[in-house]
Amino acid sequence: MTLALIDYGAGNLHSVANALKAAGAEDIAITADADIVARADRIVLPGVGAFAACASALRAVPGMVEAMERRVRGDGVPFLGICVGMQLLAETGEEFGVHPGLGWIAGSVRRLTPADPTAKVPHMGWNDVVPVAEHPLIVPGEAYFLHSYAFEGADVVATSDHAGPVVAAIGRDNILGVQFHPEKSQVYGLAFLRRFLAWVA
Repeated sequence: MTLALIDYGAGNLHSVANALKAAGAEDIAITADADIVARADRIVLPGVGAFAACASALRAVPGMVEAMERRVRGDGVPFLGICVGMQLLAETGEEFGVHPGLGWIAGSVRRLTPADPTAKVPHMGWNDVVPVAEHPLIVPGEAYFLHSYAFEGADVVATSDHAGPVVAAIGRDNILGVQFHPEKSQVYGLAFLRRFLAWVA
């Protein structure tokens, strides 16, 4: 089973790769090669930084978005987006203007506006993951978050709370995105990644 960890210059690649190895992954390709992604059995899209920069960097990799579309949406292989990698699933991101995402899940990524003005942004640290829809990969627990923008839209499968609900995971069919960082979420994160590696979507 080949797992493609997409390298587009905007992800915490080695930490994610190490966590995946600890969870049991054996054949991990850290790659910017669209051909490798087009043949992978599982695909992980990490992401840190601003939505616009990440979206632009991903589109700048020759053939990558097309390979992802074909393999994930066409062939139905399991896909995981992490942090900004999850946010890129949205139709648009509203950081430094409005920018197009992949458009795989209906919604937008907007700046966090906690109901309590004393709640700090970014939302940083350990917080609850609360399932709101049934999904084989999402269970209740605590995970590590670090973000200033959050998804608002369809196909929400888990939330957290930061002076109001914050989307923690979105998913449909073979596609899942998580706002939290599994690679920083210790026992919960490793168990989550094991479920992803075993997932038959």
